[in-house]
Amino acid sequence: MSRSSRLLLLLQNLTTRRRPVTASKLAAELNVSERTIYRDLAELASQGVRVEGEPGVGYLLKPGFFLPPLMLTEEEAEAVLLGLDYVNQRGDDVLLKAGVNARAKIQAVLRSAAGSRASVRLASPGPPTPPEFPENAVSLNRLRAAIRSQLKLDLTYRDEQGVGSMRTAWPIQLAFLHNARILIAWCELRKDFRTFRTDRILSVVEREPSPEPRAALLRRFRAEHGAVETQDS
Repeated sequence: MSRSSRLLLLLQNLTTRRRPVTASKLAAELNVSERTIYRDLAELASQGVRVEGEPGVGYLLKPGFFLPPLMLTEEEAEAVLLGLDYVNQRGDDVLLKAGVNARAKIQAVLRSAAGSRASVRLASPGPPTPPEFPENAVSLNRLRAAIRSQLKLDLTYRDEQGVGSMRTAWPIQLAFLHNARILIAWCELRKDFRTFRTDRILSVVEREPSPEPRAALLRRFRAEHGAVETQDS
């Protein structure tokens, strides 16, 4: 591996860290000696990368540093393009347009060799024909806006048996499953997380901000439930 490639890998490694990481751990992950890590850290610092830390304690990038966009390996590009294939199969109009633009940007900046290989795909997301999704009475854009603004929503909802109910929900995420689009939210009625099929949401009214930050709610949901499953209750 060239030194420039190694420096890039080291920099990418550091950008993923929220806590200091020791030189010994970095050396093990990059398969080099600790002495090499210390030399590379000094080189990064000389080029203006703000690395703070000390031997035995660990190293961390100071806030405010960002890698230039789309510095991807061939495998990373393949992973992103595979994800975009899934978006192309199951996303709504907004995500479809964003996916087309993202794919064009990625392929435009890939090296010519990598770009030609990226056109001969190594992985496929599955059947090319997506299922037919039912129409939504409430647009996904409106739900997205409420999630971003961290607003409570009063939902009029109809379950699988056709029974209607009113729910006050704290929305945290949209999920695009194989045959349904799902709103994940904390439900005040059930005092727990619930998933609501978007095609069964009949109307919404935006209310005041949720009392708990979206990021905290999402961490709780993942810790308690893991994978998304529909819960019409």
